[in-house]
Amino acid sequence: MASISDIAVDLGTSQILIYMKGKGIILREPTVVAIDRDTRDILAFGEEARRMIGRTPGNILAIRPLRDGTISDYELVSYMLKSFVLKAIGKHMFARPRAILALPTSVNEMEKRSLISTMFDAGMRRTQLLNRSLAAALGAGLPMDEAYGTMIVDISAGVTDIAVMSFGKVIVSDCAKVGGDRFDDAIIRHLRRKHNLLIGERTAEALKINIGCAIPRNEQLYMEVTGRNLITGLPKTMRITSDDISEAIDDPVQQLIESIHGVLEHTPAELAADIFEYGILLSGGGAELFGLCEAIADALKVPCSCAEDPQNNVVMGCGRALENLHDLGQFLDDGRRRLMGR
Repeated sequence: MASISDIAVDLGTSQILIYMKGKGIILREPTVVAIDRDTRDILAFGEEARRMIGRTPGNILAIRPLRDGTISDYELVSYMLKSFVLKAIGKHMFARPRAILALPTSVNEMEKRSLISTMFDAGMRRTQLLNRSLAAALGAGLPMDEAYGTMIVDISAGVTDIAVMSFGKVIVSDCAKVGGDRFDDAIIRHLRRKHNLLIGERTAEALKINIGCAIPRNEQLYMEVTGRNLITGLPKTMRITSDDISEAIDDPVQQLIESIHGVLEHTPAELAADIFEYGILLSGGGAELFGLCEAIADALKVPCSCAEDPQNNVVMGCGRALENLHDLGQFLDDGRRRLMGR
């Protein structure tokens, strides 16, 4: 019989979420690690490390070891995953709970096996993987046992997973290198080029969240930001408009639309007809960008909507599978076969 400590984990590019059976989401932390540049000692992780970004002395690095949906530093990711799991469930002397794990799509097979091994070291008796698109669909409440096509677009920080599904199977999919981080980078470049103002990642993210928009707003919003004047080298405060942000992120928005278009082009005709009727569902944190649904719908002439709780769709989908293994266990990939190299 399953332990009450069974968990579901969404290891995303920008944050990790952990769901515990019977309790819901019990942990949400940024996937950031602070290390000593000289000794490689780990000084902090999670929210404590995130607060250090852009504010550390030269010998301390606050980094995200998951970038663009891939693992840039496996040792740090492994340490971070194990630490978060232990923080969520504590140490068990006898009980070894099971886990369902959703990983960035671009993580390769060797890294998947290694992360499953890390979960075992953290106290899991068994770890199964769940495809991120399927997890997002489950979390959004899409029907998984009906014979018509649905398209889900999960926009995370690093990448966007685009999938067309029918009968609980992914029929056509793509992983686009466009996500929240690309929007932030575009904002930084735009303000540097247009206003000679240098800002950091956290300021760019705040601009995106507070006044960002994929299409111009009817009522323009403003936000005061402080950065460094690239001409004088001195601090400078400037009022940035929502139109500035719309202009800044236009290129990555168009790249995202082109990627969705590419998947639709390779979708079988009957399933494409279903999508044109029922529409596209956006999931992930990036789905909350103002006007993104309208921009996609206008460009592709396909209805588009945002999931009710987009940031939590993946972990809630994993949690739904955890709570209902009898009916949804068919969607899980057994990690034990991976550990044996099969």
